[in-house]
Amino acid sequence: MTVLAVDPGREKCGLAVVAPGRVLHREVLPRSQLAGRVAELVGRFAVEVVVVGDATGSQQVLRELSGLGRPVRLVPETGTTLQARRRYFQDNPPRGLARLLPEGLRVPPGPYDDYVAVLLAERFLAESSPV
Repeated sequence: MTVLAVDPGREKCGLAVVAPGRVLHREVLPRSQLAGRVAELVGRFAVEVVVVGDATGSQQVLRELSGLGRPVRLVPETGTTLQARRRYFQDNPPRGLARLLPEGLRVPPGPYDDYVAVLLAERFLAESSPV
């Protein structure tokens, strides 16, 4: 199953297209471009389900994406910000003096909402897969 996840926000959103065990695409984009970009990615990656984080701006995003022709589901965002920060630094290890900072003090140099979206997709896939 291929899932497109949205980490909604007021100014920007994180997007990720995830299949079991693989991140196919991720990006951060301005909130104003969300609906068009989601529609484009749904077609490009044959997305079966769109998931949206349940925090800031989720209800507005649900309304905007309701006409996609794909199921749109809410996924809890609890704890994803810190997990996304950890995942970011796993993929992009700190260099130089930044390596000496404790993990809790490291902050990515730019937005990492796309990593939050990856986590939302993984949560949905884990909950929907048969055990």
